[in-house]
Order: sequence, then structure tokens, then C-alpha cells
Amino acid sequence: MFTKEYERQLSKYNALIYRKNEKSEFYNGIYDRWKYPVLTRQHIPLFWKYDLNPETNPFFMERLGVNAVFNSGAIYLDGKYYLVARIEGNDRKSFFGVAVSDNGVDGFKFMDYPILLPDTNPEETNVYDMRLTKHEDGYIYGVFCSESKDTTTSDLSAAVAAAGIVRTKNMMDWERLPNLVTKQSPQQRNVVLYPEFVNGKYAFYTRPMDDFIDTGSGGGVGFGLCDDIEHAVIDEEIITSKRKYHTITEAKNGAGATPIKTDRGYIHIAHGVRNTAAGLRYVIYAFATDLSDPSRVIAEPGGFLIAPLGRERVGDVSNVVFTNGAIVNDDNEVFIYYASSDTRLHVATTTIDKLIDYVFNTPEDPLRSVDCVKQRCELIKKNLEFIGK
Repeated sequence: MFTKEYERQLSKYNALIYRKNEKSEFYNGIYDRWKYPVLTRQHIPLFWKYDLNPETNPFFMERLGVNAVFNSGAIYLDGKYYLVARIEGNDRKSFFGVAVSDNGVDGFKFMDYPILLPDTNPEETNVYDMRLTKHEDGYIYGVFCSESKDTTTSDLSAAVAAAGIVRTKNMMDWERLPNLVTKQSPQQRNVVLYPEFVNGKYAFYTRPMDDFIDTGSGGGVGFGLCDDIEHAVIDEEIITSKRKYHTITEAKNGAGATPIKTDRGYIHIAHGVRNTAAGLRYVIYAFATDLSDPSRVIAEPGGFLIAPLGRERVGDVSNVVFTNGAIVNDDNEVFIYYASSDTRLHVATTTIDKLIDYVFNTPEDPLRSVDCVKQRCELIKKNLEFIGK
């Protein structure tokens, strides 16, 4: 029984790993959606889940199951595509695993071992959602959510979120640094390290929060500077992309992938959240900041860039898409890695030129229905006049 079932499961795993991906029929002119997820729980190697010794596991049972593989940091190194995925075990604890592909759309295979972070924070219970930044100081940094129990209450669901920081030069050996401290904000999640020094300092995009779930007084995506990455302290946070009433960022918003540098500005691929009768709805949107002043937003197209479609809407936390990783390769192709419903990881591909066109030429949200209709009528009028010529 053991050998037969092992061979069957191994065959299924290999078929998945070597399956070729293909572009879906989706079209909006901005990006291509790919048909198959790039990472799922089925991509986890068998030797991460099963005891492969038939004497100690005669029925070939899962010993350490995996529930989901999703929110992934991403980086392009030496012609290969690296994803540091959030992997959630059946026990609800998340951890990080590094998957590598030659082309960025399929064939992702996990390294032999997940990342074992240095255990420097004994109060830390959970870690997830790592953003990867190749910084000009020569290190690759990972900034992630470090979650611990809120000891001020008896509520077992109450938590405290901080921004953990690690760094590496080879994607295998990780040095843990002290968590980021923001003096204005009690909690932090969705923090991204800017890839360049700003006035000789390290720069972060933050998400100020009053507590674990609600942003409270947090007005949007923050920006702050610190002198020393090894003891990172931000004294002041400036709000960049602001939350706005009756928009896709009404409930909260946060930084996503590390900003992408273009000759027009840094392009950000972020997430926005609004409340609905069915719960929170997460979408992905874009904006741009000034090359010389990373705190200043210079373009912000109205509406979402990516929203959950079809099967993407179903999962552990339904009606959600979320990104914390994107890659630009040597050909200026852009790979946006986004998770759907906290369950699986997808990819959408575009180019730098298309992203620039979208971000800088798509109208902003005028914020009122009557003005949105006027905006659309202007487009219709222009098109009808053009067609009539």
C-alpha cells in the first residue's frame, strides 16, 4: 500500500510541477492573466508533508499537512525567478518557502528546506507576507509581518503586528534584524523597504495601524526614514496614497510589491480594501511616486488594477486578491504575483511600457458618481467623434 500510494502521489506532483502554463482568454490591454496558479498547496514536496519511511508510516498518511500557499515576495536573480511564499500548515502557522522557476510562469519548485528564521523574538507566534527588496547597500532584505499575542486582553484572537526584517545575499542564509519601530503607529503590517537610500537613509513604505485589524487613524500608505537598518526606528510617517471614502481603499490600503523604477517615476502595485455585505473585498491598484521625492504621489489611476475573478473569488478568505511581489526581468517584462482568497498564487504579466501607459494615462477617480458619469461621457463623445471621421 505504501509504495503504490507514494508512487501515485509523486506522479501527480511531477505532472503539476512540469505542467506548462498558458495565457487565459482574459483581456483588458493592460496585462495578461495566466490560466493556472503558479503555486498551490499541491506544489509542496511530498517529503515536507509525509514520513517516507514505511515502517513508521505504513498507511502513507500526511503527518505535517499544508493548507495553503499564497502571498509571495518575489525577486529576479541570475536569470531565475524566486518566490518567497507564505505557506500555511494545517495547524494555521505560517512559514516561508523559496520556490524557483526558469521562466516565471510555471515550473516553480521549492528548495529542499523552508526558511528557518533565527528565533530572536520569543513572543512571536506567526510570520507571513514577506516583501523582498534588492537594496543598493548590497543586501536582499525581506520585510514581513511578525505577529504575537496581545497580552493586554483575554481575547485569544487579539494580536499585535510588527514589521520583521531579515537579510540575505544568497536566498539561503538569513540574518534576523530587530523589528521595525514606528513611533507614531502602535502596529505595522504590509511594510516595504525602498530599494535606494533617501538622503543617506533607509526608507520604508508603511501601513500605520491603531490595532491588528483596523487602521483607525491610519490614513493610508505611509512613508518614513530611518538612520540604521540594524536598529530601524522611524520617527515620522508621511501619508502618501491616502484612503478615500467610497473607493477601493475606503477601509484600508497598504503597500504591495517593492516599487518598480521607471523613467517617469516609481510604480507601486498595492492593495485596497472596502467593506461589503459579504465582508472585506481586497483588490490590487497602482500609483506612482516621484523619483526625487518618494513620499509624493504623482499619478493614481482610478479603480482597481486586478480584482478576483471566477474561481479566484473562492477560498479560505473569499473575494480577495493580494500582492506582495513583482518582478521585472531583463526584457522589461513585469510579472505580478498575486494570491487569490488566501489560498493559491497566480501571475499576471505585462511590460514596463504598458504599466507606464496605464498609470500615467488612466484618469483618476473623481470621487462622485455624477463626475464619474461626466468622465465616461467625455470618453464616449471623443470616441464617437473619432469613429465618425
